[in-house]
Amino acid sequence: MGKKDKKKPSSQILVVKGVLDIARSGMGFVAVEGMEKDIMIKPNDINRAFDGDTVRVQISKDNFKGKRIEGKIVDVAERRQTEFIGNIQLNKNFAFFIPDTKNPIPDFYIDLDKLNGAVDKDRVVVRLIKWDKDNKKPEGEVLSVIKSEDRADSAMKELLIEAGFPLSFDKAVLDEANKLTETVTPEELKKRKDYRDVLTFTIDPVDAKDFDDAISVQRVSDDVYEIGVHIADVSHFVKTGDILDAVAYERATSVYLPDRVNPMLPEKISNELCSLRPNEDKYTFSVVFQINQKAEIKHKWIGRTVIHSDQRFTYEDVQEIIEKKEGLHSKIIIMLNTLAQKFRKERFANGAINFSSTEVRFKLDEKGKPIGVVVKESKEAHQLIEEFMLLANRTVAEYVSKIKVNKQPIPFPYRIHDTPDDEKLKPFMAFAKKFGYTFDIEDEVAVAKSFNKMLKDVQGKPEQHVLEQLGIRTMAKAIYTSQNIGHYGLGFENYCHFTSPIRRYPDVMVHRILQECLDKDIKIDKKMDEKCKHCSDMERKAMECERAGNKYKQVEFMQNYIGEDFDGIISGVAAFGFWVETVEHKCEGLVSTRDLAEYDDFKLDSTDYALVGMRTGKKFRMGDKVRIKVASANIEKRQLDYSWVADEFKSKKPKVKK
Repeated sequence: MGKKDKKKPSSQILVVKGVLDIARSGMGFVAVEGMEKDIMIKPNDINRAFDGDTVRVQISKDNFKGKRIEGKIVDVAERRQTEFIGNIQLNKNFAFFIPDTKNPIPDFYIDLDKLNGAVDKDRVVVRLIKWDKDNKKPEGEVLSVIKSEDRADSAMKELLIEAGFPLSFDKAVLDEANKLTETVTPEELKKRKDYRDVLTFTIDPVDAKDFDDAISVQRVSDDVYEIGVHIADVSHFVKTGDILDAVAYERATSVYLPDRVNPMLPEKISNELCSLRPNEDKYTFSVVFQINQKAEIKHKWIGRTVIHSDQRFTYEDVQEIIEKKEGLHSKIIIMLNTLAQKFRKERFANGAINFSSTEVRFKLDEKGKPIGVVVKESKEAHQLIEEFMLLANRTVAEYVSKIKVNKQPIPFPYRIHDTPDDEKLKPFMAFAKKFGYTFDIEDEVAVAKSFNKMLKDVQGKPEQHVLEQLGIRTMAKAIYTSQNIGHYGLGFENYCHFTSPIRRYPDVMVHRILQECLDKDIKIDKKMDEKCKHCSDMERKAMECERAGNKYKQVEFMQNYIGEDFDGIISGVAAFGFWVETVEHKCEGLVSTRDLAEYDDFKLDSTDYALVGMRTGKKFRMGDKVRIKVASANIEKRQLDYSWVADEFKSKKPKVKK
């Protein structure tokens, strides 16, 4: 046999895993971690994969010699999404579903008994059932028909679907949830500490339905209180590897849109079984502290409990008690608030960064249309809960961090936050210096203290908004990882998420590992880093989805004000224009340089975060106050366009020769 007839050894073939991006042309590109170049996939080699799927790709080592690596998809490891929005095309014996996506996706075949009431040309949500090797087209089933008047409803569903969050739970999942019972059994009670006779209450937003956390209080001595932080025991009901666990992991987080919650777990679990509702016995996982009046922690205990919430407070209830110093359980609440403020003060002294947060929520009518804006500030009632949750989270992380197996730390989903990136910090410091704020960069703690000093000194000044916003942008993003490098923004060496297992999957993982540690029966999870990355990715997608949902409501709301003038603050600048957030409604829109061309030619000065007029020297700098007119509101693109109201510039307009 001649040399050229010999088959290449299989070692020349590599199979790698990455994420598929399908271009509008139909050509695919797979990004693989650790590879500099994307792998090109010809349309015929995409092999039943959709845009955004995680796929396994076969490539030849010989390919590495060329400019472009080509490959062939051999398997879909994970679907990015299984639900799609589009239109039905009805034939005599079957139907097709034409997905409404930016990137090419084949039409779905829909059996007539899977139409769920849909008729020809209906806009629908369809779930992928299967796509077998022998079938040219994927098969789907209609989940719901979107009515034409439900435009906003359709938009919110599209955001969720595009981000990869299923809109509903399979019947098998709901059936499994419905089998669960909330009865507190004598066998389970033996495994838990009983806190049902101890004063316990929840503090949550007025519209909350899932109560993750409760606080219990009892006096131990004249100077010491026992304060319990009790968290819904989701892992008691959702077992590793079961069908409920699989869907919770897939979603990894609940998504909070302006008019709905897309939950991580079925409502039976999130709003009934696990929600710490008043006057009901509930299973919890708890961290219990003995704390004296100086906010010194004398003793800690971690374990499973059973509680009975005596009272459901809203933040507004508690804030009123703090301010008026009277009301139900006022002495207890004032004592907790005093401790929380001491913890908070100590945290900032130890290097935590005090970025104040204001939350904007839309007031909606019964049809979900925005009719007003509510700006929520973080008051002492919020801080009370925040400080005790932070204390529980860091206590759990600290406990687990000390446990070793074969002299190695155990894989655990820490919540970490890296130090600011020098490349972002240097231009920010130079900009802050223009306003007279200097930074000590001797070490990380010094940088944090400088941030806090600036945030305190800038209060009420014209530059407050711009420096707060830019300061936040210099920070790294918090993520989940088993590499415990601490949480820079909070100033903690050890930190994790333990307090919200109803809405976050990492908290469920934390509960499970914590119980293994308490039982001294630790199972090393070799896939921890993969799970952390998935949870971080889904958290990012949820945040982007929530931002897009808020933007949609902003545009929907500002449609009512086209042609009207408002005061605003410049919230960002780019070469093509500047963004303005209205003071009254906190709705952001773009003033384009094209629209400014009648006044002057504006160029970007990136070091000053400003657009500068080439003839007049007029500056639009981030943080400046401006007057704008609402020019247009494009709800399909979720885009607001503003025009600058330029009274003082009217005399400087260039004269047009007739």
